[in-house]
Amino acid sequence: MTPGYLTPDQARQGAEFRAFADRELVPRAAGIDAGQAVTRETIAVLAEHRYLGSAVPAEQGGGGLGMVAYGLLAEEIGRACQSARNFVAVQDMVVHSLLQWGSDGRRERWLGPLLGGTAVAAFALTEPGVGSDAGAVTTTARPDRGGYRLDGTKKWISFAQIADVFLVFADLDGKHTAFLVERDTPGLSVAPITGLLGLRGSLLGEITLDGCVVPGDSIVGRPGLGLAFVASGALDLGRYSTACGAVGLAEACLRACATYTGERAQYGTEIRNHQLVQAMLADLVTDTTAARLLCYQAGVSREQGSVEAVNHTLMAKYRASTVAVRAASDAVQLHGASGIGDSAVQRHYRDAKVLEIIEGTTQIQQTLLGQYAARVGAR
Repeated sequence: MTPGYLTPDQARQGAEFRAFADRELVPRAAGIDAGQAVTRETIAVLAEHRYLGSAVPAEQGGGGLGMVAYGLLAEEIGRACQSARNFVAVQDMVVHSLLQWGSDGRRERWLGPLLGGTAVAAFALTEPGVGSDAGAVTTTARPDRGGYRLDGTKKWISFAQIADVFLVFADLDGKHTAFLVERDTPGLSVAPITGLLGLRGSLLGEITLDGCVVPGDSIVGRPGLGLAFVASGALDLGRYSTACGAVGLAEACLRACATYTGERAQYGTEIRNHQLVQAMLADLVTDTTAARLLCYQAGVSREQGSVEAVNHTLMAKYRASTVAVRAASDAVQLHGASGIGDSAVQRHYRDAKVLEIIEGTTQIQQTLLGQYAARVGAR
């Protein structure tokens, strides 16, 4: 983020995150994309630096970061490797849910391994016929033998292929409810989903729950709180990570274009000296900076507990993801034939589009922000 808007501690943390990303993630990013998997080695490195659960208070085993610093971390990891950023986000979404709503037994069982990277979590909300309308889940839960029996299908679930535990959302007697389901639960199976456009290392899967019986304390929160509290809180955190990660992707495109246009010569001069190229670079740097400042505003609002924090996060996610798509498209254009080959900007182009879909599509953000604008205007 823009150093002038950061405290000295935040600027120092940002520099540390930047150095980590350059050292540990940039060299791995192409391999993660080609291999369609965030590797266990990458997960171990993230855990070693306490970047899993980095916003969890230190006394609870986390990194103790404030929300602005958490955004800086998401930006730098996203600049280097969006699949790795997605891993951190999903892990944190489930950790956040456990801390806020999980039973003492479930927290004791899972928080340590999730923070340490020895266990992987998945956030299982989306279904084959249920995306943005999360309240319409068809997966069911009913009392069974002192616990609950779950039946249904979840699809497009990040890291389902390797997850040890799933946060599953189901309908319990008409009440949207969250359950923690362990991978070895009888009746649970996972089918890999491959060949994705972007975030190819996210190890997506389709989960089938066929008579999965879980203990009574597997409920996260209480019956009826699944969507309004558990899912919404987790998705809000994931949305903030996605917004900041989108800024990181735009920054990566800006850096790549600044370098390439200074090295590539056409018509007797470096192409950055041509006015149309300068116009594209001007949009890149201005749009990226504006999106970064929206993310900063969201981070400050979250730290202050502002009632506007959710709306500021919506604004940041909406603008940053659309900026990332444009930045990546312009980066490919400026690189010409080099941009459509085996290049980082080609990966950024594919990843950027996914950022407009996950954690709330662009159109959903517009709808919510339009409603917010109408309320503000009516005051």
